[in-house]
Amino acid sequence: MINKFMAWLGILLCFIAGFCPVLKVPIKGNWNLYQSDSRLFFITYFLLAITAFFLFLNKRGAFRSLGITLLIWYVLSLFAVWFTAGNYTSHKFVDRLLFKTIHFQWGWIVVLVGVALIVFSVGKKKIKEASFKESEGVANPVR
Repeated sequence: MINKFMAWLGILLCFIAGFCPVLKVPIKGNWNLYQSDSRLFFITYFLLAITAFFLFLNKRGAFRSLGITLLIWYVLSLFAVWFTAGNYTSHKFVDRLLFKTIHFQWGWIVVLVGVALIVFSVGKKKIKEASFKESEGVANPVR
């Protein structure tokens, strides 16, 4: 069973988080996900669009799989942005100085909350137990 309100709220938060600041770069200001790495931005929105499509179609298994995929993608993109910020130039001394001035912003928290809402909106499937009529030996679903 999918808690649709929680799922749509998670998708909306992930969509909005793409435009929230994720990095604070000196002189240039705050960068969102597109400014930090456009490939991560487009892949994230592609995964988010497929997730919304499966939610619209009410495909529970595919939605759960894509929710977990989004969670893994969140961790990978966080490390990718961290690695890119730490290796911006080919000079190690300059990279260390720049890395000390670049800070992560609150946009990552919004993405994490959105992905968590998507993952936890899918509950366990409720299985109806069958009851047997002893006289007939026929399975009847419990209502």
